[in-house]
Amino acid sequence: MSKAWFVLVSTLLVLAACQKPPAEPAEELPTTASAAAAEGSGAIISTPTAIAPPMDEDVLSGTKWPPATLTSGKASISCSTDYVEVGDGQSLVDLGFLSVLDAMTPCREAGVVRLRYEGKVAADFADLVERVTAMAERMAIDKRILDIDSAGGQVEDAIRAGDTIANTHWTIWVREGGMCHSACVFILAAGDNRLVSGPVGIHRIIRLYSKATTRAELEQELRAVHDRIKGYFARNGADVAVADMMMTVPSSSLRLLTDEELRAYGLSGSNPVQDDLERIRLARKCGEPFVHRREAFLREFELKCAANEDGSSQDVEGMGDCGMELRKRYDFPDDKCPAESPLSEYD
Repeated sequence: MSKAWFVLVSTLLVLAACQKPPAEPAEELPTTASAAAAEGSGAIISTPTAIAPPMDEDVLSGTKWPPATLTSGKASISCSTDYVEVGDGQSLVDLGFLSVLDAMTPCREAGVVRLRYEGKVAADFADLVERVTAMAERMAIDKRILDIDSAGGQVEDAIRAGDTIANTHWTIWVREGGMCHSACVFILAAGDNRLVSGPVGIHRIIRLYSKATTRAELEQELRAVHDRIKGYFARNGADVAVADMMMTVPSSSLRLLTDEELRAYGLSGSNPVQDDLERIRLARKCGEPFVHRREAFLREFELKCAANEDGSSQDVEGMGDCGMELRKRYDFPDDKCPAESPLSEYD
């Protein structure tokens, strides 16, 4: 079986290849790192109200695609989950309709699109997410993966992209060798499923164009932003404590979240809000026994396939073999609902 990354409909993390030798005891990672300034990114608020602009309905409906170019990072489109063997696919710079259409046409038959992005979270990144989403809707490509490696960027643009992701069923990957820092955490929170192998970090939001001259005035401005951020995390099933924590870490530093914190704060694995919606939908379509069996599988998968014995996250290799073997015990794929069965990507 290929050692590919794949979309996992309601799971946490990933499994290491069994042939790997036991890891040497590692030094404990610091909970903060002076990285934000060096990376040239961060969680930045650039507008007075920090209200994310609305999604471009014309773009999402496919009726109007104004010219746009990606300059804040590198993006590519792949129609495979296997980045080891296949790579990251076709580069995408021009975000015009025909360019996105050409890049995604092979994905129609494959039934999966993986958008790889390396760079800052900015307005053109939000454009990218909107346009790839619109084309996936147009082509009825249901399996969508955002494979992201970002040190952060603009909060408004992260929320704009996150709202698109939250409404259109994306899985978010932070694969080994990558990162998701600062404003990128808003993207992570929005996914239906989050598979995290790289580090995730947060820090205080940087306020641009502020009129504050005292700490009290600056705190008042940030408190208004903070309340909106708490609302964003709440509607996406993430713990609002993440927003509180952001207020305490200096913007010049970075607090790395542990695997336990990612799970506890709702930033890895399946999205609890989406789980509730899926549970209702699946009960209608596939029946309650299917839902109970699926949930039992996911609990055992998390226990046996998604974590090391010490509770740390696994890398992706071997996870597929473990999960595919496990699902036989739960009679998946289901005859009535094969597409909704766990690991349906392999079917």
